[in-house]
Amino acid sequence: MTNLQKMITWIPSLLGGARITILVTITAVSAGLVGSLFLALGKMSKVKAVNGFCTAYIFFFRGTPLLMQLYFIYYALPMMAPWLTINSRFLAAFIAFGLNSAAYCAEIIRAAIQSIDKGQFEASRALGMSYAQTMRLVVIPQSIRRLIPPVGNEFIMVLKDASLVSIIALVDITKATRNIEGSTRSALVYIPAMVLYLIITAVFTFVFHKLEKKYSVYE
Repeated sequence: MTNLQKMITWIPSLLGGARITILVTITAVSAGLVGSLFLALGKMSKVKAVNGFCTAYIFFFRGTPLLMQLYFIYYALPMMAPWLTINSRFLAAFIAFGLNSAAYCAEIIRAAIQSIDKGQFEASRALGMSYAQTMRLVVIPQSIRRLIPPVGNEFIMVLKDASLVSIIALVDITKATRNIEGSTRSALVYIPAMVLYLIITAVFTFVFHKLEKKYSVYE
């Protein structure tokens, strides 16, 4: 069997791993974006308890390695409290990546909101809008345009960091690659694996580029 034929036989396993990689990335970043909105608003809140909690959350998850967070959620929590055992590897990965992504996206959203001209707030107040109405109807819709480039970068970073899930035996591209390498003793498997990563990254980079161009701040 030639090297090319070998690579072709590995493709189904690698594609199965790619499905997990993409699912972890999309679900984690989506959940992170939802949570990050509340974290960003909380960090800007004048209520000390809310501000303190959100600030501490962001500091913790941005200041500790994602790998350590994943280890803690999947391995350490069950040892500390058995009732917190997470039997699903995918769920553990989703929780770890989602919590981490929320912290990073919160700073992105906060920066986008604070970049809106203060005159928008004053004009909204003059029209009799409450703070909540101003954020929901005026500020956040304008901020969305400015969020696309940094959120796209965060998505690509999570996509590549998703390879960390292999440490909990979740079969993503990296784990599938190592399984094939272990059974065939062939290092060639790393070539199609890296090409697959490049293809996935290129596709999502293209998608975010199109979104950025469509909703450009300067349009």
